[in-house]
Amino acid sequence: MIQLDYPKLAATPVSHDPFPHVVVPGFVPPASLDKVLAGLPPLGKRGSFPVDSVKLGPDAKALMEAMEGPELRSAIGRMFNLDLHDAPTMVTLRGWTSERDGRIHCDSLAKRVTVLLYLNRETDAWSRQEGCLRLLRGPKDLEDFAVEVPPVNGTLLIFPNGPTTWHGHRQFVGQRYSVQLNYMTTDDKARSELRRHRISAFVKRLTRAA
Repeated sequence: MIQLDYPKLAATPVSHDPFPHVVVPGFVPPASLDKVLAGLPPLGKRGSFPVDSVKLGPDAKALMEAMEGPELRSAIGRMFNLDLHDAPTMVTLRGWTSERDGRIHCDSLAKRVTVLLYLNRETDAWSRQEGCLRLLRGPKDLEDFAVEVPPVNGTLLIFPNGPTTWHGHRQFVGQRYSVQLNYMTTDDKARSELRRHRISAFVKRLTRAA
């Protein structure tokens, strides 16, 4: 089993600026992070890949299973006072960021809660704020942010979605691993989103093979 720092998550208070969220650095402890990173597939194209469409090592696979597990679900429900016991889930993996990524947006309201887990080591790029996710006060200015989250060292970010949960990041091109877990509104919405990602992943594999 993969070790995750649930006590640290439980001890982290919910912040409300610019919208309710929790940031937990080191949710994946260093020893576990080393094992997970060793089992991640090389992804040289942008896009979100359903975790069952990529080849994962045993520790990376255990992490994905834990992300959908009952312990994390219960913790998030308690923190944000949400009933998630029957909410369908969608888990995807990203490994590459292009110049097209990071634009200011809110997630689809079909996603009740967004959970992002960052699986990268610290580099100079992150210290220069490239590719660091910003939680924004509005939809127009990437510099008008309340929180900036470096995508490193097993940091966990959680926020319930809404019409003003604006976020984005400064341009970064290169390897940038993140796991995205969403608790969806209905099974139909989850299936539709997963189907879209699977089609995209299939097309990317065909392009790579060609």
